[in-house]
Amino acid sequence: MKAPVRNAQAFPPARLINAIGLRISNDQSPRFRTSPAGSGRFPSLTPARRFEFVTLSVRPGSSPAPQYNSPVAEIKVDHARTLAKVHIFSELTESELAFLAQRAVARRFSPGDTVFSEGEPCVGMVVVESGHIRVFKSSAGGREQVLSIEGPGSSVAELPVFDGGNYPASVSAIDEATLLLVSKQDFQALCMAHPQVALKVLRVVGARLRRLVGIIEELSFTTVRHRLASFLLRQARAQGKRTIDGVEVALPVTNQELASQIGTVRELVSRNLSRFQSEGFLKINGRNVTILDLKALEAELQSAQ
Repeated sequence: MKAPVRNAQAFPPARLINAIGLRISNDQSPRFRTSPAGSGRFPSLTPARRFEFVTLSVRPGSSPAPQYNSPVAEIKVDHARTLAKVHIFSELTESELAFLAQRAVARRFSPGDTVFSEGEPCVGMVVVESGHIRVFKSSAGGREQVLSIEGPGSSVAELPVFDGGNYPASVSAIDEATLLLVSKQDFQALCMAHPQVALKVLRVVGARLRRLVGIIEELSFTTVRHRLASFLLRQARAQGKRTIDGVEVALPVTNQELASQIGTVRELVSRNLSRFQSEGFLKINGRNVTILDLKALEAELQSAQ
């Protein structure tokens, strides 16, 4: 096996062909190195310390499989499978997914760990391989508004990859999570080779915009009681379990977290849950709630509108 080419001048740029058919110069293809532990926040990537440039090249007519020069660069099959589940990558071939998996940075996060914070420079988009993350905005006074909860196969931060801005919101881990970072350079190169990926990003961003408009509408025009009832009904439809008494749903781990998801404070969450229980809509058992009559709660929601 020939040693991998490190110097882009070894071949004219027009003869450099990488795994997805793009030409690569010696200063546009960063491959990120992970730390041995592979845990913690994604690094602040700087050329001097965080990554090295490696030209992935093959001679025309030779095998299309790129040669890599580090054991760190071994393709992680599980990463490729994760990327295949992401909507915007669903039409890529196995070799293209392997190319992304090869270059993605994996990190493990514990519950409560910050992935990135609002206002930080965007280094790439993030894909959830396992676990769950919360996307949220924070006020100067410490109040939080959860914008979404994302699980395996979801992606976040596609927009700042395109517009060059900072991260517009913060992300933290809810439980033990493994996340993949796809760098801006790699993602933009992929979109140049596969325009359908960019079109899918537009659809994803459009869906998020509609969801954010819904959040604004709820916060502007409804009461805490209404938002709590709406949250319980959504949970019941998405993951409710039928029991003898009704439909059981699991609440977030704390009332503070629930308050962040419906745009209020912990005290009002506790108060309104107690009222729903005293009025016979539900029964509370720790962090599990049994909705005794879904239709009655739906009718209560409609009457509050």
